[in-house]
Amino acid sequence: MRYTRTNRDPPVPDRPKRSKRTADLPNKVVPIHEGPEPVRASLDDTDLAIVRALQANARGTYTDIGKAVGLSAASVHERVHRLEARGVIRGYHAEVAPELLGLGVLSLVSVLPSDSMDAAATEAALAAIPQVESAYSVAGEDSHLLVVRTRSIAELSQVLQRLQGIDGVARTRTAVVLATPVRRPPTV
Repeated sequence: MRYTRTNRDPPVPDRPKRSKRTADLPNKVVPIHEGPEPVRASLDDTDLAIVRALQANARGTYTDIGKAVGLSAASVHERVHRLEARGVIRGYHAEVAPELLGLGVLSLVSVLPSDSMDAAATEAALAAIPQVESAYSVAGEDSHLLVVRTRSIAELSQVLQRLQGIDGVARTRTAVVLATPVRRPPTV
């Protein structure tokens, strides 16, 4: 664990005397963490409010967001830029209605690996199939869980045949989604 000094001033004289061994150490030491949990821990309530506002409407102006969180537009702009630089905000996109684009069949496909599966090669082969929206590496009997969106059951059948032809895939299990009663972004 790395540490950084947050107060570079000399020790305050009215504090109890420090030993010679600790006299040169900083007054306050705060650990610097890496990874997702420490980033979450370093977000203040205002940062979280800004993220929530952007999740609700990514097209909102900095002025609108500022009014919602109690900051000026310039302060919101600065904070959003920092959140983007830290990777908290990864991007902005348009959410489309797949059904209106003719992509009405949504399926969840579990991939059961063969003994000779090379995860990197399998994942590269999965990425090459355009109908695979997401591929999750999972624990358990299955190696991957795929979100597959197609125009028809016939196209889904073709995708499944292609998946079963990938070296390292022993078999697949498919569930066609009938409805999506709950769908929301990550809660912050």
